[in-house]
Amino acid sequence: MNRIDRLLGMVTLLQSRKYVTAEKISDRFEISVRTVYRDIKALCEQGIPVSFETGKGYFIVQGFFIPPVSFSTEEANALLLMDTLVQGFADKSIRIHYSSALNKIKSVLRPPQREGLESLNENIRLQVPACFNYDFEYLSVLQKAIASKTTIELEYGNKNNEISSRMTEPIGLVFYALGWHLIAWCHKRNDYRDFKLVRIVRIRDTCQPFEKKDHMLLNDYMKQIPVPY
Repeated sequence: MNRIDRLLGMVTLLQSRKYVTAEKISDRFEISVRTVYRDIKALCEQGIPVSFETGKGYFIVQGFFIPPVSFSTEEANALLLMDTLVQGFADKSIRIHYSSALNKIKSVLRPPQREGLESLNENIRLQVPACFNYDFEYLSVLQKAIASKTTIELEYGNKNNEISSRMTEPIGLVFYALGWHLIAWCHKRNDYRDFKLVRIVRIRDTCQPFEKKDHMLLNDYMKQIPVPY
């Protein structure tokens, strides 16, 4: 990657995150931290307002935005491949949103790229086992609640098909044991619980903030999962 492409890539990376450390930039572009410092200085000299906050990292001052100029053929092909995986391993809500986003991406591609993408689409297939039947629309709602830290009300069925109402504070989504699982603090049990999405009967975002302020990290909870994920 030449330096101009790397600098443009840094701007895109900084725009995609609230803060980015020099170490993360170094790993992403496979350069030394000293080179990161020089590149950041070069961006500032070109009028891009990159600032730094101790303990958090670099960021672009709010209000500054450069739209992506174009997608490479390889980037577009990668997104098309992900569309195949989304169709097989995501629920209805994510499939709809991803297809909409992919169509927007296709609209900014050059005609030869679009034609190549359509041709490639005819030659990618995913054989999905019957157990992957995600005929629900929960993932999008749960993603929003996790990001905004709002309480979710569930109607949930246990293995005996007994339905109970649960007020939960979702901390993450995990795909393991051939299915999607919601990890959330359950008000009823006063503890963290693992809810299988296929057993959720109904879901409602209350838009109310979490009551518990010190939730554990999802990575820490995953260490308790009793099967390899």
